[in-house]
Amino acid sequence: MATVTPPWAYTLHLPHDPHAPGIARATLRTVLAAHGLSSLSPTAELLASELLTNAHLHTRGPYALRLRAMETGRLRLAVWDSDPKVPSGFDVVGPQPVETAENGRGLHLVRACADAWGVYVMEDAVWAGKLMWVECQ
Repeated sequence: MATVTPPWAYTLHLPHDPHAPGIARATLRTVLAAHGLSSLSPTAELLASELLTNAHLHTRGPYALRLRAMETGRLRLAVWDSDPKVPSGFDVVGPQPVETAENGRGLHLVRACADAWGVYVMEDAVWAGKLMWVECQ
């Protein structure tokens, strides 16, 4: 008898605290290990780190990490925050950051490492803001 693993999803709500991105990465590693997807950890952690750090640095409120199984071996990772402004470098292909710049490379790195990416601007009264998502396999 064949068994089918049901789809799964997890959401981790995070306060605006400097420790939150690290806690989220540790949670991500644990979830991937529990579902036999540890091979995705290096790329997924990089992607999560960039999106979570962006949410922490550019917003004042809480944010959330959402993990969802897609088809076999594929993960969708999303970060919600309360700011509806989509950062440049994520929504459209723009110029590369200046080589000597101290910031501005993170979302270009996300686009280079993710298999797919996107953003939803949300205007719901409860979940206003944006949801930036990436997929990796």
